[in-house]
Amino acid sequence: MSARWTTAVLDPRTTTGGLAVARSPEGFLLKDEQALFPRQWLADRGLNVASEHGIGYLDGEPVFLLELREATALPGCRWQGLRQFMLEGDFLLYKVLGYAAQIGTWAREHRFCGSCGQPTVQVRGERAMHCEACGLRHYPRISPSMIVLITRGDEILLARSPRFVAGVYSTLAGFAEPGESAEDCLEREVFEEVALQVRNIQYVGSQCWPFPHSMMLGFHAEYAGGEIVMQPDEIEDARWFDIRDLPPLPAGRSIARYLIDLYVARRLGLPEPVLPR
Repeated sequence: MSARWTTAVLDPRTTTGGLAVARSPEGFLLKDEQALFPRQWLADRGLNVASEHGIGYLDGEPVFLLELREATALPGCRWQGLRQFMLEGDFLLYKVLGYAAQIGTWAREHRFCGSCGQPTVQVRGERAMHCEACGLRHYPRISPSMIVLITRGDEILLARSPRFVAGVYSTLAGFAEPGESAEDCLEREVFEEVALQVRNIQYVGSQCWPFPHSMMLGFHAEYAGGEIVMQPDEIEDARWFDIRDLPPLPAGRSIARYLIDLYVARRLGLPEPVLPR
């Protein structure tokens, strides 16, 4: 975490003042390009609050999340989705909001015990939802996934999902299944999506991906064999691109774009990019 931002479990009932963000089904509240507000200011707006969570400290100030049942129209304000914060603006703010989104999603999805179905309560001083009926505790979960850039000399393999923005190509990615290592997941996903074999798998870096709660493990791998056969309904197009003639690529702050830019830089002797953290 940034020295300016540290996560922490804060009790809204015993911590006064501080800053807060408000999240509704339509995104985060934004006013004059600001998403962090004095906590009391938000409390005075008459928002339909479902729950409140203390999520950390920003420059020493406690920060809270207000999870709303619905988006309320406020003068001079609008609601903006998390992806837009990732694409533009202050990256530190995006990190705060990304963490807030994950905590809010986890708390909303664990209002009832997954074992016995009874209501749960938040545990004081701990990021956990407790079921008093059966004693089970539910903690925030992270879903590990791999993302890989496959290369063949001056060529890189890029693909399109039907869900992508029109024209954009990216690296292959997929979620790990129980019992798999990250490398097992990588080899399986590559074969399922494009029917290729890879070799020389190397870990490059990771990135929190709060859509809604993934940890992207980034790899580089070399082409080992096979012809591209696209997985129906998952891959709309996949092909080899020369590093000097690339299609529209993912957002600059994403680990997908970092994997691509890093390989291109090393291949062409250019300054290496830095993965935002």
